[in-house]
Amino acid sequence: MKVAYIFATHMASTFKLATMILPQLERGIHGAQVVGMMFFDDNLFCLRKGDDVGERLAKIAKRDGILLMVCDQCAVRRGFAEGTFDLCGTGSVKAKGLVEGVQAGCFPQLYAALAGNPPDQVITL
Repeated sequence: MKVAYIFATHMASTFKLATMILPQLERGIHGAQVVGMMFFDDNLFCLRKGDDVGERLAKIAKRDGILLMVCDQCAVRRGFAEGTFDLCGTGSVKAKGLVEGVQAGCFPQLYAALAGNPPDQVITL
């Protein structure tokens, strides 16, 4: 089964990703193929360059071909993107200051990025 995760609730990346999902992915025991992860609000902070969770996740994402995307509007608000609010959703906002491989986008970009390898289930945490 292929899954995509959306980290939308308070501390989802600090708790559920960092202490459950990521260690399972590292050990190869997660049980599902993760094809993508989308981060909203303060969940973006775990993806900062140098952050232990983000660096570990970037390594796994590169190895396994997992899409890592941050909400472009959330990234602009937190200084993790080049672009302006009027560009959000267009695909023109670029992530900055985040671990290798992270893209910025909104739902149109998420759908397009996952179209070639769509998940069977999307799980919002």
